[in-house]
Amino acid sequence: MDKKNALRAGTLGAGTTLMMLLMSSPALALIRDDGDDPGPGLSVVQTLGLYVLLPLILFGVIAGLVMVLSPNKNKTPSSNINVKPDAQAKV
Repeated sequence: MDKKNALRAGTLGAGTTLMMLLMSSPALALIRDDGDDPGPGLSVVQTLGLYVLLPLILFGVIAGLVMVLSPNKNKTPSSNINVKPDAQAKV
């Protein structure tokens, strides 16, 4: 029964993907619309900076702000837990 459901899900996923690929038409992207003014393209360095470096820098800034402004100043979360080293399990 499990293989049947997996086969059904795989078929549905593949069929949906195929229909989406067939219904999208990238050939229409070559035809310009009225008023279309795309402007100059980006270089490789500009593309990497915009889509790779800028998100990493923003992530670092946000993570740094969260760590600095965090109300929890306790650096070791397990400092208030008392553990007995010679505890025996009862059977």
